[in-house]
Amino acid sequence: MQQFFDFPAIQSFSFDSFVPCEGNAAALRFSLRIVDPADPESLLYLYGPPGSGKTHLLRSIAGSRFPYLSLREPLEPGRLVSLFSAAGALVVDDLDKMPDDPDLRRALWQLFNEFHTSGRIIAMAGAEPPRNLVTIDDHLISRLLWGLVAQLDTSDDSSRRMIIKKVADDHQIRIPDEVVDYILATTSREVGALITSFHQLYRFSMAEKRRITLPLAREVRELALTGTRL
Repeated sequence: MQQFFDFPAIQSFSFDSFVPCEGNAAALRFSLRIVDPADPESLLYLYGPPGSGKTHLLRSIAGSRFPYLSLREPLEPGRLVSLFSAAGALVVDDLDKMPDDPDLRRALWQLFNEFHTSGRIIAMAGAEPPRNLVTIDDHLISRLLWGLVAQLDTSDDSSRRMIIKKVADDHQIRIPDEVVDYILATTSREVGALITSFHQLYRFSMAEKRRITLPLAREVRELALTGTRL
């Protein structure tokens, strides 16, 4: 029986909270390698679609020791340099969002060289493989291919089912398999949309003090389709 305690979701970016599946096994294995002091590898590039787990792994690598930067946000070359100049790792996400800015490209390339020469950790990610990063310096693209490169793919239902169940576990809720299957059948294939669908169901369940069941999931979907805020 489901108990109704309004536990907050645990937004934990750690290797322990990462949901391993066939499509991201190599990415997880490589991420663990570059943070292992006994492993000589120190350069990693991850790529895959939004919601596939790239950011989770990069933030796990950064932890509380190293800065993490997403290129989705506006960025000046000076801030990039100041953020990482004294850091132990260069952790940069969303390389596919890099602005077409020669000064920023030059600053990133110089930082990369400094970190690579000194043997410090370099972990980067983007939606595209290195050769498809059109606003990145060609020299940097070439160097990224020297290190560990892994694609993340969570497009199969088995992987997506595991992700939904992990999000439910973070809320300390057991979700019936039939409800997971319903979410997969009625929601966009994008992982973020699946998680949003679960959050809507969870919030409605808590507000109404009703167990998460297939009829409740259907009711929530009908409300969402009518534009009701959930």
